[in-house]
Amino acid sequence: MKVLRTIAELRQELSLKRQAIRSNASVGLVPTMGYLHQGHASLMQAARQQSDIVVLSIFVNPIQFGPNEDFDSYPRDEDRDLETARSQGVDIVFIPSVEEMYPQATQTTVSVSKLTERLCGSSRPGHFDGVTTVVSKLFNIVQPQCAFFGMKDAQQVAVVQQMVNDLNMPVEIVPCPIVREEDGLALSSRNVYLSAEQRTQALVLSKALRAAQEAADSGVAINAADIRRILREQISTSPLAVIDYAEIQAFPSLEPLSDQEEVQGRDDLLIALAVKFGKTRLIDNIRLQKSEVLSHV
Repeated sequence: MKVLRTIAELRQELSLKRQAIRSNASVGLVPTMGYLHQGHASLMQAARQQSDIVVLSIFVNPIQFGPNEDFDSYPRDEDRDLETARSQGVDIVFIPSVEEMYPQATQTTVSVSKLTERLCGSSRPGHFDGVTTVVSKLFNIVQPQCAFFGMKDAQQVAVVQQMVNDLNMPVEIVPCPIVREEDGLALSSRNVYLSAEQRTQALVLSKALRAAQEAADSGVAINAADIRRILREQISTSPLAVIDYAEIQAFPSLEPLSDQEEVQGRDDLLIALAVKFGKTRLIDNIRLQKSEVLSHV
């Protein structure tokens, strides 16, 4: 496994690996901000299965953080990350510095409209411009055939897919399922911020999603307003939970549903949550489709 820190080194190593395998060897990219967990490991596993060469990027991207967000305190553990990457058979780990990725003040950004105005975009202005700009840079640097993203941030998946479609980027976006702890909490690098009590109360997220899912599958007529009410009632049982949003929208368009729209029988819906516990903002979601079922824990 090669650990590289400059764009020039990465491009050279990719060229050498392609020559050693074959000129059209496929490259799979797993873009991350590090502090890797089993959710990230599942992305690497998917990339390993589908690609000849697996590139993992670790870069805490400053331009996707707002002025009062946690860029400086975002958890970092390079040694542990490298062990995780090695255990998953990654070929190249790209760990650039901020100066390497942004050697001068950025005057060009990639911006996806409409999709970024809802959910996390409404409370984190500029966040998705930072995401799409750095992802497009990574696509240009690595030139992967496939890129692997976790569905925990379903909005990010939709936004990146829209960017790829609109700009005719020759890369397939591969969404991968959310990985959860045994008690249902979605894995996140930010979980480390939670106190013991906050960690316990954060289980209300998966419980709220499961309650909404069960209501949608109950056979009783239920509309979007009912789903939103169920989500908020469930989350309100946690005294420490502060709701940012609790929504049901079409996916991947992220078009909001009117209150009276029926949800039964549709497989294009996303139920999405963002909730703060103290200073820690957690997101979670579930697709309303038979292939994704939150089991009881």
